[in-house]
Amino acid sequence: MPQPTSAGRERGLLLATATIVAVNAAWLGAGLVHVWTHPWVGWLPVPVTALLAGRACWTAGRNVDLDEGTRRFWRHMTVACGLLALGIVANAVDAVGGPAPSQQIGPVSLVLYLGVLAMVLWALLRLPSWQRSRGDWIRFGADAGIVLLTVGTLIWNFSLRDHERWVAQTGTAGPMLTISVVAGLSMATFVKVAFAGAGRLDRRAVYILAIGSAVSSAWGSLSPLLIDRPYLSTSLIAVPVAAFSIHLAAFSQQRAGAREPRPRRTRPRISLVPYLAIAVTDIVLLTTDIDDPVQVRAMEIIAVALTAFVVFRQVIALRDNQRLLGTVDGQLNQLRAYQVRLAHQATHDSLTGAGNRALFEQHTSGLLADGETFHVALLDLDDFKAVNDRLGHHVGDMLIQETSRRLADTLGTTGLLARLGGDEFAVVIESADDLPALLEQLMAALEQPAELEGATLRCGASVGVTTSRPDDDPAELLRRADVAMYAAKGTGGNRWQWFDPAMDLAADDSARLAADLRTALRDDQFFLVFQPIVSLPGGEAAGVEALLRWQHPARGLVPPDVFIPVAERIGVIGELGAWVFAQACRQNAAWARYGATAPTRISVNVSARQLADPGFVDTVAAILQETGADTRRLLIEVTETAVLNADTAIEQLHRLKTLGLRVALDDFGTGHSSLSLLLTCPVDVLKVDKSFVSGDTAGRAGAIIVKNIIGFTTDFGIAAVAEGVETAEQAEHLHSVGYRLAQGYHFGRPMAAEAFEDRYLNTPALVQLSPAGL
Repeated sequence: MPQPTSAGRERGLLLATATIVAVNAAWLGAGLVHVWTHPWVGWLPVPVTALLAGRACWTAGRNVDLDEGTRRFWRHMTVACGLLALGIVANAVDAVGGPAPSQQIGPVSLVLYLGVLAMVLWALLRLPSWQRSRGDWIRFGADAGIVLLTVGTLIWNFSLRDHERWVAQTGTAGPMLTISVVAGLSMATFVKVAFAGAGRLDRRAVYILAIGSAVSSAWGSLSPLLIDRPYLSTSLIAVPVAAFSIHLAAFSQQRAGAREPRPRRTRPRISLVPYLAIAVTDIVLLTTDIDDPVQVRAMEIIAVALTAFVVFRQVIALRDNQRLLGTVDGQLNQLRAYQVRLAHQATHDSLTGAGNRALFEQHTSGLLADGETFHVALLDLDDFKAVNDRLGHHVGDMLIQETSRRLADTLGTTGLLARLGGDEFAVVIESADDLPALLEQLMAALEQPAELEGATLRCGASVGVTTSRPDDDPAELLRRADVAMYAAKGTGGNRWQWFDPAMDLAADDSARLAADLRTALRDDQFFLVFQPIVSLPGGEAAGVEALLRWQHPARGLVPPDVFIPVAERIGVIGELGAWVFAQACRQNAAWARYGATAPTRISVNVSARQLADPGFVDTVAAILQETGADTRRLLIEVTETAVLNADTAIEQLHRLKTLGLRVALDDFGTGHSSLSLLLTCPVDVLKVDKSFVSGDTAGRAGAIIVKNIIGFTTDFGIAAVAEGVETAEQAEHLHSVGYRLAQGYHFGRPMAAEAFEDRYLNTPALVQLSPAGL
């Protein structure tokens, strides 16, 4: 036979308690028409209901799934059930233990019953919802006073007042009145807890306890109606009903388990308890015919006391409402301030405090709607990415803030400043008597050095300017200014440029070129050519410079000065540079088979953006390891501008030197700090700019510069290469002043590796360079 489950066993015990209640109800009903000669029989099953209820409470209190506050409540209820069982036994002795049955409640029974009610109240008041403030306790005390007076008045007038025989039989109505009043208070407390919430205590269990307390109290107060039948007692129903309600509540808690009680739907409600209490008392006064002056005075005192309680309760409510209104007003003020902050944050940049794109669009849309003519300038900082890469985003943010401050100070009330994102700013200028002068002021403000975190930064800007048209929208204004800005950046940056319709065609072409450039390396469209570096005076190949070329499938051969800036702008220059270096390493290894006739060095150009990349040297080291290239035959070429524009460039060059590579400084003489660089930059080779050899300045001044350069390079132990040699006369002059290395179209244009081999390597052995050579 299958064993009953735990839930089934608990349900069976609950059914047993309900059966006892039904049996006792039948016993009491039969006693109304039949005199029981053995009234003690009716009392026998009553203690069982309390014990079964206590068992159910004990089981709920041991449920480890419940929180501590809920388990503590049910442990208190277990104690209450134990007191209830003892009270029943004492009550039974009072009722049937004497020479004749009576409805008397002795002092022991009274203490035990009151102990039950006190334990229940204590359990309720220790629930989490009752860990409240002093004001909450004052309100509860006022409500408790109202309930006590009202319930006591009702029971006295409708149950006890006119039953002198019952009072004479029991000796006093005090115990019954006390128990009923305290039971009513318990019921009110249950109801209050049910509405206020009681942590994780099952709300349905609280409702059951409240209803059980009310029904039990009502039955108990009917005891005087049985004065003619002393062998009966309303306790035979009141007590089992109380026990059953406790048992049913514990069972409900066991079924609910640790499930979070469903939240009550909060809606405004007015407490009717004070008004209902006054109404009940008034009805009693108006409808009850009382001849006894003492009782009349007692009713008057009760009415006054109730009125005082109600007034006190309403004063507290008014004070709470006043405090609540003050809190609401404060919260409304905070909400308004928060809405103002939200509105500001929605239209302003969090980093700089300047306007953002939303404010720009809102402002320009309003100007366009009004038919106003205005100008939009779009500013983008030059080489801002290098600042982030070299010094970190923290310094980059500081530079953005400093840029915003300078622009705002220069603009004043002339226009609206908005940061669109990154290092891009837009300026809306509604009216300017001299717009070019204002733009120059903005440029000058940005060109001033900025001292940030110990670094001195000079960061100019490229600016694109456009004028509004009647059919414009904010997006079109920004597009035109953006096109003009990139045109300014493409011509070297640090300048401003008006938008010209022809720029759209150029911008479209540049966009297509950028798109093609992203896939050109994958599609094997790049190749290297090599320009010889020769020794003077014989013209033997001492080295080569590897140069990148792009054979576009549709455009044909794209010049480096066209695609290199695009590669830097779209961020693929690092990938291209790594490919060039790897190809140079492989070509150097291929030429090693020529032995002594092979070029001593292959030089590879490195851009400023590559030097600014923290991972650049690691990439070079990985390529050297992969290709196994001889670092003694490799030369890294950097320009003065590349070294000056990257604070980490010197450190990067020293790291390259530790790999065994040599360093050449290209275009020497055109930078701002050429001589000072020789003190900090680990230079092995100087390549004298072609402008001093064959350019416009190659006259007397250029000749003097060329002569002086070879003088101090010899003293420093640095090799010098003269670039841009186009004639035999220039080569002879360079040799006469001390140059032993040269490069230029006179000796050979950039050529394919096969052509270089045919011209320079498939020849008799070449003259070896001195240690100071390339």
